[in-house]
Amino acid sequence: MSVSGAYMTIRYETSADRVATITLNRPEALNAFDRQMCEEMRSVWQRVRGDESIHAVVLRAEGDRAFCAGLDVKKSYGQPDDVWNHEDPGELLSPKWQKVWKPVVCAVQGMCTAGAFYFLNEADIVICSEDATFFDSHVTYGMVSALEPVGLMRRVGLAQTLRMALSGNDERVGAQTALDIGLVTEVVTRASLWERANEIAAEIAAKPSAATQGTVRAIWESLDRPYRAAMEQGLIYTRLGNPIGMAEVERNPPKRKTPRIR
Repeated sequence: MSVSGAYMTIRYETSADRVATITLNRPEALNAFDRQMCEEMRSVWQRVRGDESIHAVVLRAEGDRAFCAGLDVKKSYGQPDDVWNHEDPGELLSPKWQKVWKPVVCAVQGMCTAGAFYFLNEADIVICSEDATFFDSHVTYGMVSALEPVGLMRRVGLAQTLRMALSGNDERVGAQTALDIGLVTEVVTRASLWERANEIAAEIAAKPSAATQGTVRAIWESLDRPYRAAMEQGLIYTRLGNPIGMAEVERNPPKRKTPRIR
């Protein structure tokens, strides 16, 4: 794996299996994001988008205590004076806001709270280690939880989202419950978390990117459209992506292997 880029709050690495790995690297601050991390995340998403050698992404975090504690409240985020020019940090952190359709596998360990859901809500596959806990601390500190729940509802539904949003620090969702409610798709040991995330991403990256990117885009954009409009849009994407992806498979047929049972 090769390390590239002069980032201060994250690490960016690429490997021969066409996977890019982004590592949140502020463990001393529980990987909370500040203005600099947000700017660096926007930059790295654009880097991923423009690199045709990258077919999938792993998003992970350094340290054992937390995947991410949300916005770093000990530092000023630095919003402009004009309130109408304020921005949501989630726009910079989000691959989908940055029009990145390459599949993202998110690996969570330790605490995952508040603004950390920006990362989970727009990942395509989320796995976690056995020690992971998920909660939304906003209301405990007198803040309205209004943004992260919008994406969370798409994953776990209204009832679970409301319970997490209103419980604040009083209740945490453990790894097994996160699996049961669909917040994550797999629970592994802490020691195997990064390896498993890379394994999933590498399997995806081995497939034609025209097919995987089109799939990601069609599914995510369908969430913002009525059923018939989503179907019509999806049909357009099959006509755009299928000829490219199928031609690649014809040139390089996939190796036959026994599928896993999940």
